[in-house]
Amino acid sequence: MRTSTVRRVGLSVAVAAALTSVAACGGSDDKSEGKAGSAVTKADPVAALLAVQKKTGGANSAKVEGTTAMGSAMSMKQAGALDWSDGVSGSMKITYTGGAMADTMKKAGGDGTMEARYFKDGYAANMGSAMAAQTGGKSWISYSYADLAELGGAAGAAMQDQMSNATPEQGLKSLLASGDVKKAGQEDVRGVPTTHYSGTVDVAELTAKNSELDADQVTELKKQLSDAGISTEKIDIWVDKNDLLVKKTERGQMKTGELNSTVYYSDYGTKVSVERPPASETIGFKELLKQQQGASGSAS
Repeated sequence: MRTSTVRRVGLSVAVAAALTSVAACGGSDDKSEGKAGSAVTKADPVAALLAVQKKTGGANSAKVEGTTAMGSAMSMKQAGALDWSDGVSGSMKITYTGGAMADTMKKAGGDGTMEARYFKDGYAANMGSAMAAQTGGKSWISYSYADLAELGGAAGAAMQDQMSNATPEQGLKSLLASGDVKKAGQEDVRGVPTTHYSGTVDVAELTAKNSELDADQVTELKKQLSDAGISTEKIDIWVDKNDLLVKKTERGQMKTGELNSTVYYSDYGTKVSVERPPASETIGFKELLKQQQGASGSAS
C-alpha cells in the first residue's frame, strides 16, 4: 500500500506538471511587470513582450498541445483546451510516454493515458478501471489546490499559486520579470511566421518573489528546489504577427536529469466547457491518502 500512496502523490505532481508547463515556473505580479517595463521601456524585446502579454492574456482561451520531460521521473505528452478568463479551467488528455511514472501506471494496470480536468479551485484526474477496482468504482481522484499547498509545504504553496495562475501569458511575465530577454530572430512555427524571444530565469528567486510566501516558506522553498537540483531555466517563446503566443519551450537541469517542455498554442478564443466528474465516481486526494495510510498501518 505504501507504493500505491507514493504513486498517488507522484500523480498529483505529474498532473500539475501538465498544466504548469503551459505557463512557466513562476509568474509575476503587476508590480514586477511595471518595473520591468519602466526600466527599459525603449528596449524592443520588452515593449514587444508587453504587447504580446496583453493580447495573449486577453484572448481568454486556446487549444494547447505539447510534451514535457522531467529527467528519469517521467515524460509525457498532453493535448486539450484551456480557458483563463476567470481562473483556469479546461481539460487535457495526458499520455505518459516514459520514465518511472509511465512504468508505475502500467504496472498498476493502466495504459499510460488519462484525462485531467482543471477548475478554479483544483483539478481531477481519471485513472481508469485499474483505479476504480481499488476504490469501489471511483476512477477519478480530485485534488484541491489548498490541500496540495497544505501537504507540500512551501513547494505546495508555490504550486498552488502557479496552478491557479497557469495561463500562457505567465511565460511572458517570467521573462519580463527576469530582466534577461532578447530577440532571437524570425522563424516559422508549424508554417506560421513568428518572432523568437529568449531569456533565462532564476526559478527560486522568481517563484519566491511572486508567490505569497512568508520568510520561512521562502527559505524552505529554496532548500527544496536546491535539493532537487533546480536553479535556472531557459525560456524561449515564439509569437505571431497578431501578438499571440504560438510556442513556448523551457529547459533546465534537475538531479534526475533535464527538464524539457515544449508547448504549442492555437485557436485562441475557442469555447471551453468542462464538467466536474460525478461525485459517485470521485475520491478526494486527502481521503485516498488516509485510506492507504490506514491500510498500511493495519498490514504492519
